[in-house]
Amino acid sequence: MNEQERDIQFHIQCRPGDVGGYCILPGDPGRCESIARCFDQPVHIRTNREYVVYTGTLLGEKVSVCSTGIGGPSAAIAMEELANIGAHTFVRVGTCGGIDLAVRSNDVVVATGAVRMEGTSREYAPIEWPAVPNFAVTCALVQACRTLGYPWHAGVVQCKDSFYGQHSPGRMPVSYELEQKWEAWKRLGVLASEMESAALFAVAASRRVRCGSVFHVIWNQEREQAGLDQEESHDTSSAIQVGVEAVRLLIAQDLAK
Repeated sequence: MNEQERDIQFHIQCRPGDVGGYCILPGDPGRCESIARCFDQPVHIRTNREYVVYTGTLLGEKVSVCSTGIGGPSAAIAMEELANIGAHTFVRVGTCGGIDLAVRSNDVVVATGAVRMEGTSREYAPIEWPAVPNFAVTCALVQACRTLGYPWHAGVVQCKDSFYGQHSPGRMPVSYELEQKWEAWKRLGVLASEMESAALFAVAASRRVRCGSVFHVIWNQEREQAGLDQEESHDTSSAIQVGVEAVRLLIAQDLAK
């Protein structure tokens, strides 16, 4: 029996009927309950490893939230297994660190593409393939940002596998590569750095499902180094609200077709 034919999925421990077609993907399991509170009649379905799953409804359609843990490998597993049991539209709601000086802590960033400086996407697509989100999902996220009135940016984000490779590059044996590439991201106008979207966009393309990403900016190390105003922010409510509103918009659009 292959993984798609399993009744109970190996890692998320869910079966067909447990999740909706629309799924929000935070990294942190601790955010799942607060996201689920935005649904109508949310129910806790399962907790296994880093995967916490709740299901409820929006506009009468079944929707779910499933945490992915940190990084591409566990995020790819979540999307694969959710797609196996019927999920077709995904919105990653996560956190990021700003790179471009215009990006401030507490802003919202919508990804229009992802730098593939990680390993998971390479097991799905050759490096020449661009990691881009679904256009309809991205438009819904932008519309949600405008509707809700949060300060927001849309652009390319960088995805990495090592958190400390970003924050302590000088002590890494490959510091020459990390620091030079970081400079390239800055010159190319990359907005922020995170750890999951490149993998999710690659999995989504291979599975022919829809995916987009929105982030809460915790801080911006480049603004800090430039002596600009900088305050660490961990309140992810704005990104969560944007993600939920985008799902609501997508449901409404799909129902109108």
